[in-house]
Amino acid sequence: MEKRKQEIRKEILKLRDGLSQTERERGNILLTERILGHQWFYRGEVLLCFVSFGSEIDTTEILQEAFRKRKRVYVPKVIKGTQNSEMKFYRIMSLEELQEGFKGIREPSGASEEYNYQAENAHRELMLMPGVAFDRWRGRIGYGGGYYDRFLQDKPYLQEHTIGVGYSCQLVDKLPITEYDVKPYQIICV
Repeated sequence: MEKRKQEIRKEILKLRDGLSQTERERGNILLTERILGHQWFYRGEVLLCFVSFGSEIDTTEILQEAFRKRKRVYVPKVIKGTQNSEMKFYRIMSLEELQEGFKGIREPSGASEEYNYQAENAHRELMLMPGVAFDRWRGRIGYGGGYYDRFLQDKPYLQEHTIGVGYSCQLVDKLPITEYDVKPYQIICV
């Protein structure tokens, strides 16, 4: 199954990397409109969001609007451990706080407030999840590190407020998913 996932990653990343500037801009605008108009965003108080990297769909405007609306914004940082690396989310007040981190991705320093999951508050939170590929059954394949799967594993109420986002070329019919793969509650591929 892992071999099939690697084949899918290679195929979808090639498609995504090959998108024209016009296709990217259109997708970025459509995603921003969909998220900013989503009830979980406008009713929510907390946004957990990835910082776009490479050819990923752009989350910059979504993050900027969250700052303007005075939402608590948390972005991921990979913490390298002796056995396994883990992902934690830290609060930021602006994108200028970010610095180059794991694999060149912009991350917070890790010195700010760390996200603290509380089940009773999860209904006021929204997590946007990156991915390489998504399917119509909410399946998601990430980049192979399992960071989001491990992070969400013990946060069932937050799982109910997750949206996997990407371009339409990242949506496939069916992905090979295991019981360890956490499915986003919704998928928006534009």
